[in-house]
Amino acid sequence: MTQKTPKYVAAFILGIASVGALTMGVSAVAVAADEKPKVSKNAAKPLKAAQEAMEAKKYPEALAKLKEAEAVSGLTPYDQHLLNEMYGFTYVRMGQYPEAAKALEAALNDGFMEPADMPQRVKALAQVNYQIKNYDKAIEFGERSIKEGTADDDMFTLVSQAYYIKGDYKGALKFVSNYVDDQVKAGKTPKEQPLQLIMSSCVKLQDQACTTSALERMVQYYPKPEYWQNIMYTLLQSQTTGQDKGLLNVYRLASEVDALKRPEDYTEMAQLSIEQGSPGEAVRVLEKGFAKGVFVEQRDKERNQRLLDSAKKQSATDQASLGKLEKDVAASKTGDKDVSLGLAYLSYEQYPKAVEALNRGLTKGGVRNEGEARLLLGIAQLKSGNKGEATKAFEQVKGNPTLERLANLWSLHAKQAPTQTASAK
Repeated sequence: MTQKTPKYVAAFILGIASVGALTMGVSAVAVAADEKPKVSKNAAKPLKAAQEAMEAKKYPEALAKLKEAEAVSGLTPYDQHLLNEMYGFTYVRMGQYPEAAKALEAALNDGFMEPADMPQRVKALAQVNYQIKNYDKAIEFGERSIKEGTADDDMFTLVSQAYYIKGDYKGALKFVSNYVDDQVKAGKTPKEQPLQLIMSSCVKLQDQACTTSALERMVQYYPKPEYWQNIMYTLLQSQTTGQDKGLLNVYRLASEVDALKRPEDYTEMAQLSIEQGSPGEAVRVLEKGFAKGVFVEQRDKERNQRLLDSAKKQSATDQASLGKLEKDVAASKTGDKDVSLGLAYLSYEQYPKAVEALNRGLTKGGVRNEGEARLLLGIAQLKSGNKGEATKAFEQVKGNPTLERLANLWSLHAKQAPTQTASAK
C-alpha cells in the first residue's frame, strides 16, 4: 500500500540533490588540494554500495551501507558531508523525517554545500521541521530564509503559525504585525489570514486594547459582517447602565453595517430611539427586523408588532410637529434645538435638511453634546453622498472615548460604503 506523502515533504525532497549528484565522485579519490573535494579511499567502497542501493530503492540496505561507511577509520570532513546528504535522502524516502532533518541540517552547515543550493535547503528544513512539529527549528530556518531574502508568503505563514502553535503568542504577534506593517508600507493589501492570526494572538494574550485594534484592522481591509459583529459586541459590552444615549449610537452603526443579529438588539434599539425622540428610526429598525425574519417566536413577533405600531403613531405625530419645531429653532440663540431638528430630519431620511440643521446648530454653539452632534452630522453627510465632508465631521468628534471610537469606525465604513444619492424628501 502506497503511503501518502505528508505535506511539505515533496518540497523537502526537492531541497535535496539527486542521488547521482549527491554521490558524484564516490568511486574516486581526491588527488590534489586545489581540486573539488572528493570521497576518501577508505569510504569509497561502502558509499558506492549505498549509492547503488539507493538507486535501486532498497533504502534499508542503503541505510546499512551508510552506517558501515560511517564506521570506517580516517573519514574526511567531505566524507561526513556526503554521508549526511545520503542519510538525509534515505531517511526521507523511508519516512523518517526527524532523522532526515538532523542529517541535512548538518550537511547544510559544514561548508561543502554549493551556495546556489542553500536557499532551497533552508526552505526545505523549515518546512519539514514544521511538519514534524519541531517548531523552534521551523522558526529558525524560516527566519533565516526571510533574513536572506529568499522567503515567499508561504514561508511567512509557516513561521507565524509555528510561533502561534507552540504557544508563543507574543512572538506570533510581533512577527506577524511586522509582516503586515511591511506589506502596508509597500502599498499592498494585507492578506486576511495574517490579520486573523494577529487578532487570535491578542485574544490569547487577553489584551483587550490589542484585540480591539486588531478587529478594527480586520474591518479596514475585510469589512465582513462577522467582523463588524465582533466589534459591535465589544462596544455593546463596554456600555453600562445609564449610557442609553451612547448605546443608541452604537446600535446606529451596528444597524448600518448589518451587524444586528439578535432579535433583542432590534427591540432595544427601537425602544431607545423612541425614548430619545427618534420614532422614525424605531420604525425603520423594526421594519428591517421583520423583513429579515429575526423575530421567530410568536411572543416576540407580537411584542415587536405592538412596538412598531406605537412607533408609527409617534412618528406621524412627530412629523406633523416639524413645522412648529422649525419656527422654535429659528428663534433659538443656541444650537441644541437645531441639533434636535437635524436628528429628526435624519430619522426621516431627509439627509440634506439634516446636514443643514446640524451645521447651523454647531455654528450657533452652546450645544450640550457637541461630540454626538458632529457624529450625527457625519452620518447625515455620508447618507447625503458626501464622503469627504462626512470624514471631516467624524474626525472632529472629540471628548468622549466611545464617540471617538464610533467616529473612527464610521470613517472606516465611509471609505468602504458605496456612494449614496441624497434623499429628495
